[in-house]
Amino acid sequence: MSTNTKKVLKIKGKSKKYSANSDIITAETNNQVVSVEKAVETLLKLEAPKFKDGTSVELHVKLNINPTKSDQLVRSSVVLPNGSGKSVKIAAFVTSMNEDLAKKLGAYRVGGEELINQIKESGKVDFDIAIAQPELMKQLPPIARILGTAGVMPNPKTGTVGDNIEEIIKTILAGKVDYKNDKSGNVHILVGKVNSKFDAAKLTQNINAAIESVEKAKPDVIKKKYILSIHVATTMSPSIKVR
Repeated sequence: MSTNTKKVLKIKGKSKKYSANSDIITAETNNQVVSVEKAVETLLKLEAPKFKDGTSVELHVKLNINPTKSDQLVRSSVVLPNGSGKSVKIAAFVTSMNEDLAKKLGAYRVGGEELINQIKESGKVDFDIAIAQPELMKQLPPIARILGTAGVMPNPKTGTVGDNIEEIIKTILAGKVDYKNDKSGNVHILVGKVNSKFDAAKLTQNINAAIESVEKAKPDVIKKKYILSIHVATTMSPSIKVR
């Protein structure tokens, strides 16, 4: 099979922009494992979709875990040093005495029993993350399936349950990103955007912070090699391997 034929097969079904970006990555990295710095430098050279806030930069980590085993699940969070670039809508399940504080800090939906009933009746989740005081957690079972399906159920492991509402909300708005493995044992983390707010140095810092977080989230039962590979990519672009 000729080289040209292989190339046609490789990009079959992909857009011209995707194919062009694939060529850029090949020219810059020779399709080899590169440093995070080199990967970011290359990503910033790619053609990107014309999104209002810029295309997202994502970290993809393939883990050597069995996602069907509860003691091998990976779920944690990372506070990106330069934020994620995403506007986050927070739902705060708090006592009446903390409702004004949560609203003042920028929570999108705030309340206790009334908010729970609204979500129960509508079955809709119009926020990105939910936090709760411990005493409100006892009232969430009626909407636990709704929140769980949307991936926003408050969880002490991700720092979204606690009485220090101010600290929790400020941390989230400062760039806290929750993550967990998918059914294939992979982790996907938004680490920034390609726009004027993120230069190469900021994206590199965010990616390194996310990788460090995933490393620390290694389940105790995993004694073999934990991380199989790490790639970075922008929305709808080919990925670049950094490990």
